[in-house]
Amino acid sequence: MGTSTVTGRTRSVWALFAGVALLNTATVGLGTAATLIVAAGSGAVWSGLPSVANVLGTAAGALGAGTLLPRHGRRRVLTVGYGVAAAGALVAFAGALATSVVPLLLGILLVGLGNGGAQLSRYLAADLYPEDQRGRALSTVVWGGTIGALAGPALMAPAAGVAAGFGRPSLSGPVAVAVLATAGAALAAAFLPRHVPPPREPVVTARGPVRPAGVARPLVAMVAAQLTMGAVMTMTPLQLQAHGHGLGVVGWVLSAHLFGMFALAPVSGRIADRWGPRVAINAGLGVLALATATALAAPTAHTSGLPIALFLLGYGWNLVFVGGSAQLSRDLAPETRSRVQGTVDAVVWSASALAGLGSGALFAGGGYALVAVVGGVLALLPLAFSVARDGG
Repeated sequence: MGTSTVTGRTRSVWALFAGVALLNTATVGLGTAATLIVAAGSGAVWSGLPSVANVLGTAAGALGAGTLLPRHGRRRVLTVGYGVAAAGALVAFAGALATSVVPLLLGILLVGLGNGGAQLSRYLAADLYPEDQRGRALSTVVWGGTIGALAGPALMAPAAGVAAGFGRPSLSGPVAVAVLATAGAALAAAFLPRHVPPPREPVVTARGPVRPAGVARPLVAMVAAQLTMGAVMTMTPLQLQAHGHGLGVVGWVLSAHLFGMFALAPVSGRIADRWGPRVAINAGLGVLALATATALAAPTAHTSGLPIALFLLGYGWNLVFVGGSAQLSRDLAPETRSRVQGTVDAVVWSASALAGLGSGALFAGGGYALVAVVGGVLALLPLAFSVARDGG
């Protein structure tokens, strides 16, 4: 392997890592602030709308990026996508200043378009490495979300304080952070090398361009994990706020969740490489079920039960996400890989829009406990699907 190839891989992975880290920082603060703004102005039943706008934008962005990547390359597609996200963050900031829901949601939708490209970055990293190293490669980029997990919630209260000091609505502060972060992501994408030679692909014989069984299992698991996580996570800030806690406590609990989502991604990658993607997926579904049970048992324990539940919720999602992504990186032919991966991500994020919208209605109708119960059921369904397939 030439030195230039190694250098190109390293530079590519770090640029992809930076883009994911900055986009995650932006979406964490923006999403939380928008949820609280909508809840205050329109009521809890509509508080899932920012999450819906984010996931619909992300779905469209993933589908579009997956289609454009083979033709235009990672550098151009990600730079344009992150530029759209930066423009969306500016629109959302204007909405936050005016406490107007429509521009806020439009801005979040545009940020989601850029986030769709960020989600596919894990596959772009995996494609640079041989098959037996792809779990670790893609998990390195997923791990970039750790920065957002720490920085996003930690910056919320200080940013709100700065905005209030300038006489602006306090929740516009975290949205301003999103503007800076998305602009930084666009700059990081511009540093991607124009071309890095891919590893040698094994010869594909006696199979079509896509093996349906290789897509169905990770797709079902990733949809269920996204639904479970999205429903519980989206309603946790409102649960905390309903019990008198401010942004500091909300940030702390979300930090535990986001740490679980991203910090242990390299561990998930090693599990997928060593024992196979299916083991990682099934372990993740079990952890998600445990997370919802913990949230149900301790819905008001903001210093113990809820942080543990949210951490488990994040890591269960991570195991499913990395395991499913590793399987898709291995089981798809090179000529169709980006398109199918983008389509799968679009389906996953479109489905999770139901979690964002439905979680608000569940919370309004039955409280946090109902959200946790429904989330737990959704996490267990793919295990039954897997057992039925294997038994047949």
